Amino acid sequence: MNIDEKRKSEPLCRVRDIYRMINNFEDNLQKKFGVGLNEGMLLCSLSTLGKCTSGRIAELLGLTLSNASKVILSAEKKELVERIIGKEDKRQMLFDLTPKGKKCIASIKCDSEEIIELLSKIKEI
Repeated sequence: MNIDEKRKSEPLCRVRDIYRMINNFEDNLQKKFGVGLNEGMLLCSLSTLGKCTSGRIAELLGLTLSNASKVILSAEKKELVERIIGKEDKRQMLFDLTPKGKKCIASIKCDSEEIIELLSKIKEI
């Protein structure tokens, strides 16, 4: 068994390889579109579901409320997401895509070849 075969047979090494691929993907996402992976997932979620509370966003992204708030704030600073006060309950805060956010996620979706390639490589591992 050569070194590559042995490395691929080790589960922890396989996880490490997947982690590296995702890191590289995130670096490219940042360079191409100016967003990190969590921000991209936020845009994708809002694009699919529409307005969401921060609690729902945290749940969708698999983040704590604190980390979700940081991702939302970062996306707000980039003018990709906006806060909307609830109509029925003025204490409720919802988040939605801005026109700039819609344009960003549309660009990412149009350039999904890289995502498909990443998923194929992960399947090989």
